[in-house]
Amino acid sequence: MALEDIGPLSEEEFRAIYSKVPRLTVEVTVRDERGAVFLTKRAHGPCQGLWHIPGGTVFYGERLVAAVRRVAARELSIEVQGSEFRGVIEYPSHFEHGLGSPVGLVFEVVAYSGEPRAGDEASEGGWFTTLPSPMHADQDAFLLDHHLVSG
Repeated sequence: MALEDIGPLSEEEFRAIYSKVPRLTVEVTVRDERGAVFLTKRAHGPCQGLWHIPGGTVFYGERLVAAVRRVAARELSIEVQGSEFRGVIEYPSHFEHGLGSPVGLVFEVVAYSGEPRAGDEASEGGWFTTLPSPMHADQDAFLLDHHLVSG
């Protein structure tokens, strides 16, 4: 089976698998020349209405660099030429609310083409130097700890 044949899971497969094992995600940060970070606001799902770092599930067999490029293209409409690993975000709030147990690997995009904008999964997007509200509870600490925004 080729990697491109695997693709995203159906809702039934997703729930069956990730109710038993952690889900690996990539979170994609982009900063402008002022140091502001681009965040999007979720349009649907359990985190609807929350500002968050754009991200998505890593597909089976997918290389992390490819996942970063795919997620950045889908959620930010940019083409990534370079990214660097910045850290890990655990999601205890998801587990506590029965939403699985994702673990996010955060990558900062350091070279790209295009202009970041909110994709179809977001209701809006914007550049921030301070923490917006309402912010995803498990991502706010990462943004503050890594000096991507101020409180």
